[in-house]
Amino acid sequence: MCHRLVAPLVIVVLLAFPSAASAEILISFVRYNPPGSDTGSNASLNQEYVTIHNNGRLAKALSGWRLHDIQHHRFTFPTFTLCGGCSVRVHTGSGTNGAANLYWATGNYIWNNTGDRATLVKKDGVIRDSCAYTGTALGYKKC
Repeated sequence: MCHRLVAPLVIVVLLAFPSAASAEILISFVRYNPPGSDTGSNASLNQEYVTIHNNGRLAKALSGWRLHDIQHHRFTFPTFTLCGGCSVRVHTGSGTNGAANLYWATGNYIWNNTGDRATLVKKDGVIRDSCAYTGTALGYKKC
């Protein structure tokens, strides 16, 4: 008599969830085509921005992190800490950096009206988040 041992087939599915600590800092909004004409003035440039949000409770140091577009125009965060539950806008134009607003200080528009991708990179070079969009009449993308 032949007995076959049939082992039950067990499939283990591992879901990859980012840890709470690494998932806290995210791109939440890209304003790529604000209302009005693109005049090239500093006021016009500053209407274009990316919002970075800290979903966590604790403050996070973003010093040395980078934000870039598809063409790799790069903004490097200065010495900066984002408080828990807070957001910071990274404006294209010039201004005085503060807790809620940082300034790229470029004389050119960064975010293409027809489509682009904002990428947030940690200090160690690891991509933290990315938000791609195609141009729409709205002129912004909630990420």
